[in-house]
Amino acid sequence: MQQSITVKEATSKMERYCAYQERCHKDIMNKLATMHLIPEAKEKIILHLLEHNFLNEERFAQSFARGKFRIKKWGKQRIIKELKFREISEYNIKTALKEISDKDYLTTFHELAEKKFDKIRESEKNKQRKKLVDYLLYRGWETHLVFEKVNELIPF
Repeated sequence: MQQSITVKEATSKMERYCAYQERCHKDIMNKLATMHLIPEAKEKIILHLLEHNFLNEERFAQSFARGKFRIKKWGKQRIIKELKFREISEYNIKTALKEISDKDYLTTFHELAEKKFDKIRESEKNKQRKKLVDYLLYRGWETHLVFEKVNELIPF
């Protein structure tokens, strides 16, 4: 049987959910959907979260971009794709990408590419190139950077 939950309980739950880590509107909508509330209650809760600064899309996007870049070593293309998937506005995506300095971005890219290249156990040059290209593109690094680096590490 479905257990009913009051708006006050749901609001308190959502406050804790947002306080634990930054969330986007889509995360909140998905979580609220599991609570089986009426649309008016959902709206009231979202409004409350926005008014009390528990929910801030710009802050979420900045935190997301910093974290995925620093921890997972994602490139800007992958970060943009993931933020769009979470329905973040173009403005907030641009703001988020400003969190990553160009110097750090290129340094991280070169370190990542060289580390991956050292781990590739393939004797054939074309297979080495493909593995490195696929890896870097999957991670969301720009194609011009990827191909310049691959040509530098594995010349024809």
